[in-house]
Amino acid sequence: MTPWEIHAVLVANCNCAYGCPCQFDALPTYGTCEAADGFRIEKGFYGGVSLDNLNVGMLAKWPGPIHEGNGERLIIIDDHATEDQRNALEKIVSGEDTVELATIFWVINAMTTIRHKTLYLPIKIEADMEARTGLVLVDGVFELNVEPIKNAVTGAEHRARIEIPDGFEFTIAEMASGSVKTHSGIELTKNKGTHSHLAELHLNNSGIIRQ
Repeated sequence: MTPWEIHAVLVANCNCAYGCPCQFDALPTYGTCEAADGFRIEKGFYGGVSLDNLNVGMLAKWPGPIHEGNGERLIIIDDHATEDQRNALEKIVSGEDTVELATIFWVINAMTTIRHKTLYLPIKIEADMEARTGLVLVDGVFELNVEPIKNAVTGAEHRARIEIPDGFEFTIAEMASGSVKTHSGIELTKNKGTHSHLAELHLNNSGIIRQ
């Protein structure tokens, strides 16, 4: 197993209500799961290959709860990544060189049966966890915009966080509202003003690196 590690900032969205039932081992709000995300690696490596300052995006969709499988997935990797970096990132995000069940990448891979060919495209990612704002823009594929949750009566920004001490994706995440427009790859139709979160990813072969 090739050792790897990433320190990244994640911007994610799904079609469920704010908070996302997955975080509570509950069923999806509307029975299905549609997800889009992107993360910017601030520091990382795969063996001797540096992964610093690279971006990754993903679209995924399931006909029911994720744990029932039969989903489809599309990975997008920065177009300026070298061949070695592309191979490294694809292995990480496909759940390879990872202890079984240790990361969200491993789970997504195990629960999808349609795995689209990886794309190499320009990816723009903006993330401000404190402000609960974010953007993931993949040319010709999808655009995810994230903003704070607003109070339905006053319009004031509402702040909420989820802490999962034993999670396999993050430990703490800021909750937000997001909307996705898809142009190709996998069509997402229900992601408008739905759950989003922003979080730090600190992962290696064995899962979350806990400080």
